Amino acid sequence: MTDRFSSIDWDDLRVFLAVHRAGTLRGAARALGVNHATVTRRLALLEDGLDTRLFDRRPDGLVASQAGEDLLGAAERVEVELTAVQRRVGGRDHSLHGLVRISVPPAMLRSFLARELVAFAQAHPGIELEVDAAHSYSDLARREADVAIRMADEVTEDVVGLRVIRYRKAVYAAPGYLATAGGGRAFDPAVHSWIGWGEDLPYPSWTRDTPFPELPVRHRLFSNILQLEAAREGLGLALLPCFLGEAEPGVVRVPGTATLDGKSIWLLHHRDLGRTARVRTLIDHLAPAIRRHRRLIEGAPPSDTIAANTKY
Repeated sequence: MTDRFSSIDWDDLRVFLAVHRAGTLRGAARALGVNHATVTRRLALLEDGLDTRLFDRRPDGLVASQAGEDLLGAAERVEVELTAVQRRVGGRDHSLHGLVRISVPPAMLRSFLARELVAFAQAHPGIELEVDAAHSYSDLARREADVAIRMADEVTEDVVGLRVIRYRKAVYAAPGYLATAGGGRAFDPAVHSWIGWGEDLPYPSWTRDTPFPELPVRHRLFSNILQLEAAREGLGLALLPCFLGEAEPGVVRVPGTATLDGKSIWLLHHRDLGRTARVRTLIDHLAPAIRRHRRLIEGAPPSDTIAANTKY
């Protein structure tokens, strides 16, 4: 098989790695941004060229065969080398033209970040933005993104990180839901609950630092946007970043409750891309743009929504 490795197409190896990591053809297709048929065809061409089966079908998905395991190490080494070359070559680019891939939290995009990205695009017409608003972290080392905005306590990867600001969070609910508790904080654990996430329902650890640790948590909504929409519809209380909750019609901060510590907002990029003009320009735009929304991020509602959001 070693002699055949030299003629393998890198695109086929990318498909092989994506299938290995996803465990399914459809998962690999989603990761690569192609259709299912393309992944199936590419994998078949690779297996035909090597004259061997690379995956075994099992109830829990596709698992690398012995031949697949033999290929895996070589494929990963090729991936590491090619992405390193791309970063080094891309890092010498001093032109304000070309593509920049940016990964952003959906909640920030919904709250204020979309308008800041639009302003950047209008100011730099030669730069194309590819925006991925996903809850999972992009792998900067594998060039899944050039720039990432991340909400996290710490960043441990081998990347360049700028801690921009720490956000605050607070408890939000629909005005109608608050009315069922007398409009205040008299929540009955038999009637009221948190909208939440976590594996230790109904009393996960994150509720202990909230104003209502005695309330149970119902449902698993692993998205601030889903939690916001559920709170708007009166499902329960939601612990949300202030930059999301304060500016949204249909939910209000529970009266008498204070803001709580949230995580930091980071701007990240791989160190090899720091010299790339279009990447540097985007980072230089985003850091002050995020800080301009400090009052909202730290829990002060926009002045034009205070009156509307405090009536119930």
